[in-house]
Amino acid sequence: MKKLSLISIFIMQAFFAYSQTYDFAKAHNQKGKIFISWGWNQSAYTKSDIHFKGNNYNFTLKDVVAKDRQTGFSLRYFNPSKITIPQYNFRIGYYFNSKYSLSFGFDHMKYVMKQDQVVKINGDIAGTGTEYDKNYNNVPIQLTPNFLRFEHTNGLNYLNLELRRMDNLFDQRSLKIKNIDINVIEGIGAGVLYPKSDVALLKYEENDQWHVAGYGIDLVTGLNVTFFKHLFIQAEAKGGYINMPNILTTHFTDDRAAQHFFFVQGNVNFGVIFKL
Repeated sequence: MKKLSLISIFIMQAFFAYSQTYDFAKAHNQKGKIFISWGWNQSAYTKSDIHFKGNNYNFTLKDVVAKDRQTGFSLRYFNPSKITIPQYNFRIGYYFNSKYSLSFGFDHMKYVMKQDQVVKINGDIAGTGTEYDKNYNNVPIQLTPNFLRFEHTNGLNYLNLELRRMDNLFDQRSLKIKNIDINVIEGIGAGVLYPKSDVALLKYEENDQWHVAGYGIDLVTGLNVTFFKHLFIQAEAKGGYINMPNILTTHFTDDRAAQHFFFVQGNVNFGVIFKL
């Protein structure tokens, strides 16, 4: 018992002495810091019903399949004139206390309807002068380029505000590696969808204007590795819900499409964090 007591006293004294030189709370207090990050995403989407409404048509396509379109890795990822071509994520934020930050992000995804797939159609097309003028009652139709090309490739832009929390998992003390901290993040966000949609419907000219098409909400979690207190790499898993009831389609300003679906992103971001 005497030996155990002496060992306990020695450990307590050693911890106390270390705590005088290493203040854990202070070392991981992010309050007042600003962070900026840039990275790239790979995205996936659930099937969705797409409703088209115009002067000569009112129909719904059921369970439409779509995918993303990430650019193959090349030097354009680092070329300032082409850096926005790949699917990317930009974020800037501010820590208003030791753990929580409020940030603005621009998630540039791309949404591409799978061409030539067969789906069910329900509704009416009339007066277009095409072979598709008829009434449809939940029957199969092939989405050929003559009938429809539907993409948000410039892009499926999600402008969002997020509330995030960061907690330290391992620091240089526990890792025994200088100038490295490993943190976990989690957050929730909401924002608007601001696409420039590429839609070719029947014989009509497209309307590819930037526009507010709807809203989204999201959850995010990730692992952050910070080097020398100011540089970091962050891997994220992000998912959410998108609802766009106001998608521009043709050159007629009243023509619209509407859809909603869930999405997931896998992100790799590089950034800096500093205190003003």
